[in-house]
Amino acid sequence: MKNSCCSFPSSLPTSHQVDFGYKWSFRFPIQRMGSCTAVSASQGRSNLAQEKNQDAAKKELLPVSGNGTLVKAEKFASVTTPLVTALKASAEQNVARFHFPGHNSGRGAPSSLTRLIGSQPFAHDLPELPELDSLFAPSGPILEAQQQAAKVFGASATWFLVGGTTCGVQAAIMATCSPGQYVILPRNSHMSATSAMVLSGAVPKYIVPEYDSTWDIPGGVTPDQVEKTIEELVVTGQKPGAVFITSPTYHGICSNLTAISRVCHSFGVPLIVDEAHGAHLGFHPEMPSSALQQGADLAVQSTHKVLCSLTQSSMLHVSGDLVDRDRVSQCLQTLESSSPSYLLLASLDAATAQIGENPLTVFNSALFLAGEAKRLIKRIPGITMLDSSSFVNFRDIDPLRLTVGFWQLGLSGFEADDYLDRNHGIVAELVGTSSLTLAINLGTQMVDVQRLVSGLEALSAAHSSRILAKPERAACGIFTEVNMSMNPRDAFFANKQRVGIGESLGKVCGELICPYPPGIPVLIPGETISKTALDYLLVVKRNGAVITGASDPSLSSIVICDL
Repeated sequence: MKNSCCSFPSSLPTSHQVDFGYKWSFRFPIQRMGSCTAVSASQGRSNLAQEKNQDAAKKELLPVSGNGTLVKAEKFASVTTPLVTALKASAEQNVARFHFPGHNSGRGAPSSLTRLIGSQPFAHDLPELPELDSLFAPSGPILEAQQQAAKVFGASATWFLVGGTTCGVQAAIMATCSPGQYVILPRNSHMSATSAMVLSGAVPKYIVPEYDSTWDIPGGVTPDQVEKTIEELVVTGQKPGAVFITSPTYHGICSNLTAISRVCHSFGVPLIVDEAHGAHLGFHPEMPSSALQQGADLAVQSTHKVLCSLTQSSMLHVSGDLVDRDRVSQCLQTLESSSPSYLLLASLDAATAQIGENPLTVFNSALFLAGEAKRLIKRIPGITMLDSSSFVNFRDIDPLRLTVGFWQLGLSGFEADDYLDRNHGIVAELVGTSSLTLAINLGTQMVDVQRLVSGLEALSAAHSSRILAKPERAACGIFTEVNMSMNPRDAFFANKQRVGIGESLGKVCGELICPYPPGIPVLIPGETISKTALDYLLVVKRNGAVITGASDPSLSSIVICDL
């Protein structure tokens, strides 16, 4: 195995010059390109031509990956960190502080925590001081940082979020759907979409996603499914408030958002994309295009997942004029804390600059390591890798997401996870009934990949020579049955009672019951409780999954609507 990712070819292959209209361009086969809706291509070519001579010194020929492709990249014209800079200057002022927070720049911080993280985070944990701007009425460094993020990510406007992608999803649905209005969404949507329906009063019109029973993994939704569902509402005289799509999924499976956005816009319906797992997409020719590049009206991204902001920080992007931006802002102010963390906000500013400085080359190492990991793992007996052949309608999969199956070894994902964690110190991102999902990111190193491969080789060797009983598998197709008896808001506020799990079959669920991760509800308020859902929950609970939302996490009882 190579112990370095720096061995790249030095010659530039035949390719096309493609321009997004940003202050960077790159070379790759033209058929891999997605369109960017937020920038005029002709204007971008003009801008690039004007700046070519001025910025020639900044340009470099840099490797994309180990496959011989090279990119020609340059920085954005002036990538800065306005909020990071303002926070630093404010923290360094020689002032007597008679304002919150109570730790007073760290002088009163708990010693147990300062021993863990030091005093610097406290020094920069400041409130909404005048020089730091206001999140809900930005006019200074926050506004500047959000405008820069919009430019880098290709949006018309961007909001920084301190409530995670959850509050972004909630705001997006609340801003587009009025009480009683339908929102079209796949049944495997994140639980934040369910809470958004409770808050907004929107009514779900579910699409059943494609499902692979071998992997026990749901895929995406197709443009035909979206069009058919919209038409079903239109013929009854109703127009959906929005279409909500998760792409990529937790496993990296991407829907065809270009075609879906065309369908939505032909009916005048905005497209919201939960892009929590795809903030990095669209910056590299080996990655699928981003939601905004494919025509989404609103895209919510967890900047902290693959990119490098602090946990809980996210961004909400808007493109075009189909969505009322003022309404989005009002919804965010309703949902988010009035005392936002400036450490979280500054981390979004810093993550934007990190990408903007080298937009096309920052992922070179991560992509190389992901490719090496896949190549080596595929050689291991009894180990299976998820790829595009598993879902014929969804050929694009995030190259930095690795999903590994163990059923040929007679193991469940839970058993494999326990072995790898206990014996090799390998911590997976997501544990499934049949698989593990691993995330490659900007901090992944070759030594991590080597440990992963060694652990999987040891796992294979330990279990390939003996016949194991077939591992317990969860009931397949939990998202293929959708039977809503009440809308989520009515069920949430309805009178309820607690019954034993055996008595709950066929009743209307009064709570959200959700194994986490991945955060996809198996039962939501208003849904009729099915045997398939109960069997699935009991299996994953026995295998160690954490059940969130349920008032009784042991699942001995379930809260139902008292009808």
